Amino acid sequence: MRIPVGGVQLEGELRLCGAGRLVVFAHGSGSSRHSPRNKYVAGVLNQVDIDTLLFDMLTLAEDRDYANRFDIDRLAERLLAVTAWLGQKTETAHSAIGYFGASTGAAAALRAAAELGGAVSAVVSRGGRPDLAGAAALSRVTTPTLLIVGGLDVQVLELNRQALAHLAGKKKLDIIPGATHLFEESGTLENAAAAACRWFDTYLPRHAE
Repeated sequence: MRIPVGGVQLEGELRLCGAGRLVVFAHGSGSSRHSPRNKYVAGVLNQVDIDTLLFDMLTLAEDRDYANRFDIDRLAERLLAVTAWLGQKTETAHSAIGYFGASTGAAAALRAAAELGGAVSAVVSRGGRPDLAGAAALSRVTTPTLLIVGGLDVQVLELNRQALAHLAGKKKLDIIPGATHLFEESGTLENAAAAACRWFDTYLPRHAE
C-alpha cells in the first residue's frame, strides 16, 4: 500500500487480524519495511491477533542521503503523520496503537509518543537508540515503554540505561543474554520478539476506549 505523507508516498505493508490492536513499526537507519528482523517480530505479533504496519520511513531518494537516516525530527514527523492517516481509515480508526522501534526508529517512536500521550498505548524498542529522542522528550513519555537490548551490545546498553532514567511512565529494560546489536545469535531474536509480544499483549487493549 502507499501512504500519502507530506507530499510523498511511503510504501507500507498493513496486516489486519481484527482484534483492534495495531503496532506500527519504526525501522532503524538504513533499513526498510523489508527488514527481516522486524518482519519476524510482526509475524509473532500477528499470531496473537495484533495488527501490524511496516512502512518505509523515507523514500528511496531521501534514503540516499545518509544524514536523513539520523534526522529524528523528520522520522518522528513521518510516524505522527502515518498514525494520523491510520486514524482516518475505517479499518484502523478505532484501533489501540503501539509503536515498535529499532535503532534510530526507537527515538522517533518515543518522540511521537511524547507528542501523542495517551493516544499511544505501548512502545517497545529493540536494539534502539532511545537516547537520540533527547531527555526533554523522554521526560514527557508516559506511555508504558519496554527497552530490549542485547547483553553483549555494551555501548547501546549503557545508552538505554541512561534513557530509561528519563522516561516518566511505566518502563522496563529487558536484557537478552548473549545477544549483540542485531540479535543474530541463536534464539536471541526469538527471545526479543517474545518479550515484545508480552508487553504489547499486556498494554494494548483489544478495543480502544
